[in-house]
Amino acid sequence: MFGVVPKSIWQNLNPADENNMCNWATRCLLIKDEGRRILIDNGMGDKQSEKFFGYYYLNGDDTLDKSLAKHGFTRDDITDVFLTHLHFDHCGGSIMREGEKLVPAFKNATYWSNEKHWKWATEPNEREKASFLKENILPIRESGKLQFIETKEGVHFTENIKIRFVNGHTESMMLPEIKYKDKTIVYMADLLPSVAHIPVPYVMAYDTRPLETLVEKKSFLKEALDKNFILFFEHDRENECAALELTDKGIRSKETFKLETIL
Repeated sequence: MFGVVPKSIWQNLNPADENNMCNWATRCLLIKDEGRRILIDNGMGDKQSEKFFGYYYLNGDDTLDKSLAKHGFTRDDITDVFLTHLHFDHCGGSIMREGEKLVPAFKNATYWSNEKHWKWATEPNEREKASFLKENILPIRESGKLQFIETKEGVHFTENIKIRFVNGHTESMMLPEIKYKDKTIVYMADLLPSVAHIPVPYVMAYDTRPLETLVEKKSFLKEALDKNFILFFEHDRENECAALELTDKGIRSKETFKLETIL
């Protein structure tokens, strides 16, 4: 998760267990906008085999259904499923098993990707092949519920949600930039998986183009600092959001907080 950064350094940020594994979140985001209920990513899901989940040691009792219920919603209330990218830990909950069938887990929703990333995911390279699971992806198109977003900078998903495209982690990953009152919240997906990834050299070994990630991080962090963006982290177990500041070591987290504190 920290690429070339030595474990002696990153161990202090997210301590590893006896299997050299760290604990991470798969934090989704529900947005109500223009009469729509938009779910950003949906975690791993639960349809994979016992062997598959044996690799990842799922723990805790949080589920997407419980989180939705806490706010008075069910899966059937979701109108749009926005997939930042199609790695299994971001889109695995899109599809569920009904007997022998694979069907959309959000039966009333339109699923959103983009054509460049869809092609990348359905014709995967050897490096990413294990992350693009056909059972998570192909049934979306087969259901007739898949729509593509145009891949151009500045394109809007809704009036209040603009999409940023980055290519270092995987081809055409989409980051929602959300206007809320007088604030801008950016869902970081895997450009910045956690607060610990804010320092520029901290780039995941999963990234297909790590040098491009470095460039994207530098550009984004400068803009985020200048414009006072709030960063929303998908994989940080402890921290939901952060604001930034400039220090003698570069741009770093100024403070971390729960999203609910600004809503």
